[in-house]
Amino acid sequence: MSAAAKKSGSAVVEPDRLDPFSSPRDVDRVFGHDEAALEFEESLRSGRLHHAWLLVGPEGIGKATLAYRLARTILAHAEAGDLIPGEPADVAMDHPIFRKVAGLAHPNLLLIRRSWMEKTKRYSQVISVDEVRRLRAFLGSTAGDGAWRVVIIDQADQLNQNAANALLKALEEPPPNTLFLLVSNAEGRLPVTIRSRTRVLRLAPLADAPLAEAVRAALARDEIEADEKTLGLAMALSQGSARRALELVTGEGIALYDQIVATLVALPELDGAKVQRQAEKLASVTETEQFELYLALLLGLIERLVRYGATGEGLVGKEDKLAEDLVSLDNLPAWADAWEAISAARGETFALNLDRGLLVLNSWFSLQRLASSQTS
Repeated sequence: MSAAAKKSGSAVVEPDRLDPFSSPRDVDRVFGHDEAALEFEESLRSGRLHHAWLLVGPEGIGKATLAYRLARTILAHAEAGDLIPGEPADVAMDHPIFRKVAGLAHPNLLLIRRSWMEKTKRYSQVISVDEVRRLRAFLGSTAGDGAWRVVIIDQADQLNQNAANALLKALEEPPPNTLFLLVSNAEGRLPVTIRSRTRVLRLAPLADAPLAEAVRAALARDEIEADEKTLGLAMALSQGSARRALELVTGEGIALYDQIVATLVALPELDGAKVQRQAEKLASVTETEQFELYLALLLGLIERLVRYGATGEGLVGKEDKLAEDLVSLDNLPAWADAWEAISAARGETFALNLDRGLLVLNSWFSLQRLASSQTS
């Protein structure tokens, strides 16, 4: 259990929590999304709060953390009428509401997410209809005079069709004083019928300053040390995602990045056996996070190369030599097409549960062909 989780008393395992860091429920501050929080709070103060909000943005930028902040705001302040215009309405860590939400022990809060499968000893890949059916009992219970009920769905784009249909019914006819907070990395995967019944809060990748604040706060909160050189590179590679920066700082992320750079440097020569071993490792069901990080790093590097070729800016560290050898104005469209193809293949692999190792191999073979065509 993380240091912050111990403080709040939370022992519930999150399917998407980055170990060894705190769950978003345990985090007492949101970085970089003050305008979104104030938009919600002003709506609450106005007395015309929409019953369903969709928090959309890239992975790891604080969407779930913000969702729990909004939940605490409703549960602590809504019926008290003590919201002060223009001031944040967050709840301190020593507040009973904070502790209850952190431990998922508040009777008026329901979290819907992928469920644990005892048979396979892992979390399901989708949010099932059985998980959403818990809404029936929750919404049918008595919340108390003037009290609110809050439903957090994390991550809503993982709802299967039957689950989405069941949720839609609840969104169409919500009980009074009920708030739905849907967290999503991929808005397009949600049915239009659900999106049309929500008010959207679009959250952007974190700018440099709030990113650094979020990453350093997480390291301090969970008592994890990182040297400044690694920390700087991790944030530079993170594309505005605090989660990705923390993955890079604490795991094998920097080593994965170095492997990707080394493989690109050698193109059009490709060590097939080495790439095969890497693909086989990443294809393991126990390496899902590493697989996702590997692809994110590869796509991020290709994106920076394309941007540099077009603008002369955007590279990280020693990538300038790589760009000089591989990218020119003439071949920029081909590199952009390669990014599109790998990105599309990644989406298809996740959606259809295809062979992950094959995706890694095919990605490198396509990049090898691209590099070969430029040197021939």
